[in-house]
Amino acid sequence: MPAKVVDASVLGAIVFREPRAAEAVALLQDSDLYAPELMAYELSHIAQKKSILFPSQFNAFQLALEAAMSMDIRWRDARHPAVLRLALETGLTTYDACYLYLSRLLGAELATFDERLLRAT
Repeated sequence: MPAKVVDASVLGAIVFREPRAAEAVALLQDSDLYAPELMAYELSHIAQKKSILFPSQFNAFQLALEAAMSMDIRWRDARHPAVLRLALETGLTTYDACYLYLSRLLGAELATFDERLLRAT
């Protein structure tokens, strides 16, 4: 299966059942998934924001986060000096540059709904 680097916009759409969930599933189908360790924090932040907006659904958001963390994803650490350099070259945030860095390192497609990040690939 081809390798794909997945970001929080795509995986979050799936696990939090957002409007683009079906599109996200199609993007990731039949792929070996990779992500920077940063994505775990980004997904936690999404769960936090949703829990603040919809406190009665906290348990569902917590379960969604746990489901994301148990998915078959190969978590990778990023070389931070290289990510910094890439962020400066592309104008991306260092967070987004982590995904781009991993994508380039692996020679893998980047699955994202972030238009700015997609343009940088």
